[in-house]
Amino acid sequence: MGSVMLTPEALSAEAFAPFGQVIEASDAVRHFTINGGNTERYHDLAEIEPGPDGKVILSIFRGQPRTLPFVVEMMERHPLGSQAFVPLSGKPYLVVVAPAGDPPDVDALRVFLARGDQGVNYAPGVWHHPLLALDAVCDFLVVDRSGTTPNCDEVRVDPPGCIGF
Repeated sequence: MGSVMLTPEALSAEAFAPFGQVIEASDAVRHFTINGGNTERYHDLAEIEPGPDGKVILSIFRGQPRTLPFVVEMMERHPLGSQAFVPLSGKPYLVVVAPAGDPPDVDALRVFLARGDQGVNYAPGVWHHPLLALDAVCDFLVVDRSGTTPNCDEVRVDPPGCIGF
């Protein structure tokens, strides 16, 4: 069976709200001056959830660039905790998500084009594609859960979706 065409949309806090939070320094978020007026703090940007018996960890993921068009054949989720990605390389990247719940079919997928100054925090259980760097190798600061309980489910998307511009 052929793939279904998926068109990226601009990442915004409103559009991404069903899946988690957008992490960005913007006038739309709570912010205030600290450190004697030398620093602007963009405060409490994501709901980091380590889940039961988990702890919050920081990692750096180095993503190899993907070539478009790109076929989305699988999705994953972390049912016990959130997972946040903050780009460190300043490059745009793609975010593919589907609502928490049953494994998604291609019609449930949404694709966002994130700017290099926007991060995302996937809420627990939200289906998402693994890291999709574009154009160059990109580093991401990742905030997620570590624990003794398994916290990653993977499923196939059939028919697959194809991302193109």
